[in-house]
Amino acid sequence: MKTRLFIISCLLLSSFSFSVQAKTQYVSDHLVITVRTGQSAQFQIIKTLETGAHVEVLEIAETGYTRVKTADGVEGWVRTQYLADEPVAKEKLERALSQLAKTRDTLKKLKDSYANLSKEHQELSKVQSTLSTDKKQLDSELARLNEIAKKPIILDKQNRELQQKNVTLEKDLQRLNQENYSLKDRSQREWFIAGALVLFGGIVLGLIIPKLRRRKTSSW
Repeated sequence: MKTRLFIISCLLLSSFSFSVQAKTQYVSDHLVITVRTGQSAQFQIIKTLETGAHVEVLEIAETGYTRVKTADGVEGWVRTQYLADEPVAKEKLERALSQLAKTRDTLKKLKDSYANLSKEHQELSKVQSTLSTDKKQLDSELARLNEIAKKPIILDKQNRELQQKNVTLEKDLQRLNQENYSLKDRSQREWFIAGALVLFGGIVLGLIIPKLRRRKTSSW
């Protein structure tokens, strides 16, 4: 009977040990320390500090206690072993989480800014495309206007040439008119001279013929 009880007890102990070994736990970093009026546990507690609390060191004693000043101005003694030069893991984690939140916020702002910039870039691309099309149209219109503007210059040049030709033709016409007038005047003079000669010849003949007739009559 005792042997059976011993075996059962061993089985229970082994099963309990197995269950304890199979479970994983972690040491808590949450710590509460006391601030006392003196350098031992015999003195009165005037304040408690939790993990991560900031204190100002005023004096370090060889008794293992340090006189500190809390953030709210309370002065007292705490165990030196509970003080550290660097922030505890909890505060580091809080700082890391705060920095992570800031980083995420910055990242979100950057993403929003990038989205806005992308939208503005698309709008500017559309505006640039529109301006490029307008520029092509304006260039085409300018080329057309330049061609139109060239026509008055060409017409003015042609007009000047025609005016010069007209002046030349007028001079030629005046010269021809003068020559024609000269020819008419010469012709009139020639006709006048011819008429005078004919008249003179007629007079001469009129004087000579009667004499000739008289000579013939007398000779008969």
